[in-house]
This record gives sequence, C-alpha cells and structure tokens, in this order.
Amino acid sequence: MRLLLAFIAVPLIEIALFIQVGGLIGLWPTLLIVLVTAVLGSWLVRTQGAAELGRLRQSFSTLQDPAEPLANGAMILFAGALLLTPGFFTDACGFALLIPAVRRRAFLAIKSRVRFAQFEMGPQSGTRPTGPVGPDDRVIDGEFETIDPDKRPTHGPSGWTRH
Repeated sequence: MRLLLAFIAVPLIEIALFIQVGGLIGLWPTLLIVLVTAVLGSWLVRTQGAAELGRLRQSFSTLQDPAEPLANGAMILFAGALLLTPGFFTDACGFALLIPAVRRRAFLAIKSRVRFAQFEMGPQSGTRPTGPVGPDDRVIDGEFETIDPDKRPTHGPSGWTRH
C-alpha cells in the first residue's frame, strides 16, 4: 500500500513543483536546473560509488562485515536513479542520499529492523568440528560420463532469426 501511495504521490509532487518553479523563474531556467542536477548527480554518484567500492574491497580483504559498504553502494545506486529522474523532489532525495551522514542514519535504521540468524566470515567459519566425522563430512571422488545425447531442434527457424 505504501508503494502504491509513493507511485501516486511522487509524480503529483513533481508536477506541482515544476509548475511552481516554472512560474517563478520560467521554462528554460527550470529545464536547465533539471539538466544540471542530472549531470552533477551522475558525477557525484560515480565518484562516491567508486569510493564505496574501494571500502567494500577493503572490508573483504580485511575480513570485516561488508554490510555497511554494500548498503551504502545500494543507496548510492538508488540516489543515482533518483537524480536521473527529472524533478526537484527526486533530486532532493537523491542528493540527500549522497550525504554520508544521511546514508549512515538510514543504514542504522534499516539495521535495527533486520535480524541475522548467523553471520560467519573468515577462516574460522570453515573449520571442521573436532568430534567424530558425520556422514555429511565425507568427500567422495569419482568420474562421470554424460549419457544424454545432444538435443536436436524439433522445428526449423522461425523467420525472425538470420541464417
């Protein structure tokens, strides 16, 4: 229901803002602002996305929890989509998501609602128990041979493909 309301409310807000801003400053300056925010936003998304990708790689190499860099990357990607969507409201939301403090607060709010059953990382997570070996712990080595014949098409080309 919330998603439906968002799909109805956001375009209405954008139309109202376009009418108000266009009435104040005119058509061409309004369109120029929309174009400049799209270009500036795509540049900011690219630079912040590259920085966040570096943080994600660092978290993998140091075996730290990658949840925050992954969430930041997703929020930066969403900000890029908002900034490329023409409109003042979506631009404001997109620019807000490019502020690290806003992303941090959003991550903490989402993290407080999500519960992990188990999270293991690093070499200690793959260690074997010291007790007796169970039936699922055995490795079976073997060879195989494909016995299904190659499938042949049951009909000719449809006419939509080139020969």
